[in-house]
Amino acid sequence: MTIAPALYYNVYMIEIKRVSPLTGNEGAMVLDITPEQVEEWNNPNRKRLIQEIFPQLTNDEREFIMTGYTAQDWRVIYGE
Repeated sequence: MTIAPALYYNVYMIEIKRVSPLTGNEGAMVLDITPEQVEEWNNPNRKRLIQEIFPQLTNDEREFIMTGYTAQDWRVIYGE
């Protein structure tokens, strides 16, 4: 009897909440990020850029983490 090796991987889904500077409303995104990435981002002495810390996220997701602005906020700001 042959047993196939199991495939293991870590999946983290962490909810990030931020307040939109445009609307004042609290928004939330559930993102595929690790606790270690969050810890590094929250470190005031971090050396890496957000795109290096969260390479798997979209530009909109990283913007939300940095500023609280959502894609919808940017469409309102730029009239798109």
